[in-house]
Formats: sequence, structure tokens, C-alpha cells
Amino acid sequence: MTGGSRLNLPNVLTLARIVAIPAVVVLLLPDADRSIPPNRSLAAFLIFVSAAVTDLFDGYIARRYHLITDLGKLLDPLADKLLVCAAMIMLIPPARVPAWMAVIVVAREIGVTALRGMASTEGVVIAASTLGKWKTLLLNIGVATLILHYPPFGLPIPVHTLGIGVLSAGLVLTTWSGLDYFFRFVGELFKH
Repeated sequence: MTGGSRLNLPNVLTLARIVAIPAVVVLLLPDADRSIPPNRSLAAFLIFVSAAVTDLFDGYIARRYHLITDLGKLLDPLADKLLVCAAMIMLIPPARVPAWMAVIVVAREIGVTALRGMASTEGVVIAASTLGKWKTLLLNIGVATLILHYPPFGLPIPVHTLGIGVLSAGLVLTTWSGLDYFFRFVGELFKH
């Protein structure tokens, strides 16, 4: 594989998602009173959502046009994990996300990444499950809502309550999919 073939459109979209992470982090830095002003919340929301949406397109384009690369296989799931985990961690100081929720997500992501590494050394490939895809969707929606925080256009929408509800559903799938991945990993090891 040449250097040029690694830098295809799906991988550029994945790299754009990684580059968006520091922008989201900086915009979510709380002020001295631990709040994040509405204009910065909106900017972080727009960048986060744009970055999260690239995940839909990079995978589709890679599969559709046979542009799947080892670099993409490595960076794509890593970019998703970094984006969600970084945003959740930044939402702890302004009390938009409880720390325990962030700990569960970060622990699951580190655990699954470690299992993937161990599986690959054994020559075992464990495909992403539908649970994991739903988990990612719910976490992205929940985190995006909590980043936005302020009701859009002054509408009486309980944005924080809605975000916590979606994030809670995402946490259930986070735990479930993490356990599912662990048991599939153990099952694959006993086959070999």
C-alpha cells in the first residue's frame, strides 16, 4: 500500500474527526465560575455533531468504494472513542455530566481497546456488534445534547434532562456491549 492510498477520503474524514477534538475541548473549557457560555456551547455542539456525522460517511465511503485500509481500521474506532470521551470529561466541571458516567464510558472503551489488541495478537478478529453501533449513536446524541445545554431558540425544552436520559440509555448499551465483547473474546480464544 502506498502512502497516497492511505490518505483516501474516508481516512481524511477520520483525521478531521480527530482534529476536531482539541477544538471541542477548548470550547468546553469552563470559565472561572465553572460555566460554559451559550456561544461556546453552540460552537462546540456544531463541531461535535459535524465530527460525529463524519463517522457515518467515512465507513460508508470506505465500504462502497473499496477504500478500507489498515490505517482506517485503526483510526476510525479510536477517533470515535476519543471524541466522546474527551467531550464527556470536559462536561464534568460544569456539572453537565456526572463523573461516574464518564468513568463507565472511558473504562469500557479502554477495556474493549485492550481486548481488541489482545485478540489481534492471537489472530482473532471480533467484529463490531450492532449493540456497539447503537451505543455509539446514543452516546453521541446524549453528549451532543449536553454540550448544547441551552434550549435552542429559547424554546422550553428540558435539554439537560433529555441529554441525561439519552446518555443513560447509552450507558446501558455501553455496559451491555462491553460485556458482550468480552464474552465473544473469551469464546473466540477457547476455539483456538
